Amino acid sequence: MKKLPLILSVVSILGVAFLLIWQFTSHGDKEVAKDQAVEEKMPSGNIAYVEIDSVILNFDMYFDLRDDLMAKQQSSEAELNTRGRQYESGARDYEDKVRKGLVTRATAAQMEQDLLQQQQDLLTLRDQLESQLLEEEQVMNRKILNYIYEFLEEFSADHDYDYILAKSFGSPLMYANDALNITDEVLKGVNSKYNKDTSNQ
Repeated sequence: MKKLPLILSVVSILGVAFLLIWQFTSHGDKEVAKDQAVEEKMPSGNIAYVEIDSVILNFDMYFDLRDDLMAKQQSSEAELNTRGRQYESGARDYEDKVRKGLVTRATAAQMEQDLLQQQQDLLTLRDQLESQLLEEEQVMNRKILNYIYEFLEEFSADHDYDYILAKSFGSPLMYANDALNITDEVLKGVNSKYNKDTSNQ
């Protein structure tokens, strides 16, 4: 009878040990299976990246389109300055005539109304020109990116890349191995293609 509790204790210890071993080995199998599933979902293939800001800011197309945009901006500023000088001249003329009493009150009121309308037209023109320049800049940026994307499609096919990522400050790509950096090669290639395309036009 005294041996029964001892036997029960041994059986209990063996049972607990079996459960622990089973729990840890089955959990390990689940971890291995999970790791294999993650590996299967991870992209495979040749991957590279470009520092997209460096490509854009050193791309000949960027300089050409930027020069066109700056010429339009200077033209807009010249037009605004001319209209502004006309308004200032009209305002001085109005003040001078009113001060000297050279116009009737009705004429002065009409001149003032014309000046207010001219001022409003000037502000509207300024807003329109700013809006046009902003839209032109957005179109310019899209043209540049589109050209680079089209080049990268050809480039990746020629160099057997499955993925070419864009790295820039604030982009989702936080870190990449420098060995995968093909920025210089892409910049050289895209400039060569652009210069060839423009010389054929």
